[in-house]
Amino acid sequence: MTIDGQSLHGRFLVLDGPDGCGKSTQLSRLAKWLRSIGAEPVTVREPGGTAIGERIREVLLDPDCSEMDLRCEMLLYMASRAQLCRERIRPALDAGRTVIADRFISSTLAYQGTAGGLSQEAIAAVGRIATDDLAPDLTVILDVDETVAAKRLSPVLDRIEQRGIDFHRRVRQGYLEQVRLWPDRHEIIDTSPPPDVVFRAVEAAIERHARRWSVVADAASGRG
Repeated sequence: MTIDGQSLHGRFLVLDGPDGCGKSTQLSRLAKWLRSIGAEPVTVREPGGTAIGERIREVLLDPDCSEMDLRCEMLLYMASRAQLCRERIRPALDAGRTVIADRFISSTLAYQGTAGGLSQEAIAAVGRIATDDLAPDLTVILDVDETVAAKRLSPVLDRIEQRGIDFHRRVRQGYLEQVRLWPDRHEIIDTSPPPDVVFRAVEAAIERHARRWSVVADAASGRG
């Protein structure tokens, strides 16, 4: 039985995964589904999502910025995230809206952490400052083999996409490690099937967590 939108009010959902995993397609389907069940989704993307964040995005993805230091890169992602949380995510959640994000700190842990070599602890510490301790209720990782992902990308690659198959293999491993470490807050979905099949898995994952949140909320209120 499908949940209703009320059970997702004020919830923060993230779709994440390696480049080429099909996030844009699934994010669009997710927003449409949420509206159909009575939720009021606010969709944001990273980096970007605000006027300031979009300007940071241009720098981060510009192939001409190849000399950028990895720590500078990580901090720019966090700066965009800080603005997005303050300007859009927090107000929407406070208003009871359902926020769905295309990437969040899970991306930084995978790209600049596991693949880039920065300390996961350092990234998490900076992330807590940037987000004011805001964490997603659920992060859905769309998993794709790096070889398959490379075939899905546009021929015109941005600065991050240009880093080669070995880098993107480590990115994928970073996401898989997050799922292993924090199974209560992550779901992993295989994106090799057709998009409709993938979305049914995304929908089912969100429904499972929404039911669990409802049980926890009822128990806390004494209704369970």
